[in-house]
Formats: sequence, structure tokens, C-alpha cells
Amino acid sequence: MSMPFYVAPEQFMKDKADFARKNIARGRPLVATVYAEGIVICAENTSRSLHKVSEIYDQIAFAGVGRYNEFDQLRRSGVQYADIKGYQYSREDVDARSLANLYAQYMGNVFTHEMKPLEVEILVAEVGAAPGQDQLFHILYDGSVVDEDRMTVLGGEAESIARRLEATFDPGWDLGAALRAASKALSGDDRALGAGELEVAVLARSNGRRAFRRVETAEIEALLAEPAGQPSSDQDSPGDAGDGVTGAEPGNEAAGTPEAGE
Repeated sequence: MSMPFYVAPEQFMKDKADFARKNIARGRPLVATVYAEGIVICAENTSRSLHKVSEIYDQIAFAGVGRYNEFDQLRRSGVQYADIKGYQYSREDVDARSLANLYAQYMGNVFTHEMKPLEVEILVAEVGAAPGQDQLFHILYDGSVVDEDRMTVLGGEAESIARRLEATFDPGWDLGAALRAASKALSGDDRALGAGELEVAVLARSNGRRAFRRVETAEIEALLAEPAGQPSSDQDSPGDAGDGVTGAEPGNEAAGTPEAGE
């Protein structure tokens, strides 16, 4: 008579957590930090079409690391949720906190009840009306939510990248200084990331209702080359023209299955 296969619940949950962490660490990391005019999100990503950073709604951005098709589905769900809530109530009722809680509940349910957890970590960021009111919500694969007030790092080597960024952090720095610090934190001491290897987007108070703006490669190169201390200004831009995601209707990006950034 064969014995039934049994795994202790504690061991099963530990194995799922190890599985998720290992696969998330394979993805290229991402940094988000506040600066004088809002929030800048910088990711190591050589792809020009598979975006790791996108707009969700007027003042809210989404970013993810890990398996692309999984976090892109989460992004699309967030766009639909924000659109419906903004239409039924008002645009001011759509906020990052409620969206982060929704993501946390879903990811926690998948981790607890499904055989395979989501191999992603995501960020929901919202720019405030004034400095000090910006919000960064880091949601882990198991549904845990970390409320960050200055910066956050997603993906592999998060602790070492966070230490490098913390060493130079200045809440009043301009966009150029923040981007140079984020790029240096991502690259470390043994290499240097060029403008073509970075995906950068900002949530800037000066952009009006549509705060999200994707920073193009030429501007990234100019910002990385600026001398420290020289201010840079955000130009008003009609939202995110890069991936077609708007606050009024979901984007139409093609679904994919590769690891993010690969």
C-alpha cells in the first residue's frame, strides 16, 4: 500500500516563498525615489517596448519586476479599476493606497491558495500636491505591503542598491541629481549604465493633472551628463505617449512572457 505524499504547511509556504524570491531576483532591479518636483522611477531595462514602468491614473504610476506577463496583467487590472472608480465616483477618489490594498489582497490570495505564487514585486507610486505628500507602496509576492516615504528598491540585490542610494539621498535634489544617484546605485562600482540601458519615468507636480511622463533616451543621456548641483526642470508633457496607457482607457500593449528586462 503506497503512503500518501505529505508536506508540512510551514515547509510548503517556505518553498513557495523561496521559489518566488529566487525568480524575482533574476529580473533586473528598479529604483524609485522622491525628488524636489515629485517621484522618479529608474529601472534597468534595455527593451523599448516591454515597459516596467507605466501610468495607472492621473497622479499614479505602476512599476514591476519579475515575470513580465504576470505584472503586466496586474497593471491592466489596475488601470481598469482606476477608470471604473473614477467614473463612478470622482477622479479624486482614485488613490494609490486603495490600489495597493487591492493588489496586496489579490497577491496574498494567490500566494496562500495557489500552487505557484506570482513571481513579481510591484510598486504603486502617487505624487502629492506638495513635497512630503508623495507615496510609495512596495507590494511583495506574498501580498505584504511596505509603505516607503523616501525611496524603495525592487528586484535582485535590493539591500545593497538601497544602501548605495541611501548614502547619497537628498529629498531636495533635482531630477538630474536623483537620476544620477539612482543609476549609480543600480550599477554599483564595477560598471556604468548608459542611457540606452535605463527606463526612466517621473511623476512631476509641474505636469498638471497628468503627472506621469516617460523620459526619453536623449533626455536621460543629458541628465546623466549634467554636473552635480545644476538644476533641471520638468517639461509639461501630454502624459505617457510611449505605451498608450492613459487615465481614461487601458493600454494596448501586446502580452508577453519573457522575464522583465530580458
